[in-house]
Amino acid sequence: MNTLFDLAFYMATPFWALMILLPIWSWTAKILSTPWITLPTLVVWAIAAAPLFGPLWTLATSPNLARLQDLLAEPGMVTALWAQIIAWDLFIGRWMYLDSRGRRLHPLFTSPLLVLTVLLSPIGLPLYLALRRNFTPLASTAGQLASS
Repeated sequence: MNTLFDLAFYMATPFWALMILLPIWSWTAKILSTPWITLPTLVVWAIAAAPLFGPLWTLATSPNLARLQDLLAEPGMVTALWAQIIAWDLFIGRWMYLDSRGRRLHPLFTSPLLVLTVLLSPIGLPLYLALRRNFTPLASTAGQLASS
């Protein structure tokens, strides 16, 4: 499980590097145009979650703190949860990146927020949402942003 745990992060790292370090490179926008960039990390989730799917389904359909605490004693569950968090953060970061490009926000504003989002998305996302209110999307990207 240690390898899968690490792999979840490593699968997302190249996409974060593109968004943060090479935000205006033409290939970055092409690569980030699909939400499928989360798939490698979700495959890690599926591998880690498969053996625990029964208890995981029970927890998802009937949330219970004690049951979650018991499941988190399983390395596979911690790995699955980590992969889910990494995939979700990447999905949020991708949306922020695409939205910021459509609003022509300078990377000097967005790159630090993306770093914060990869580390602590519950802080990075609201800060980005507050910042984006001051920038109107370009007419040609408004429809694309609404569907992203």
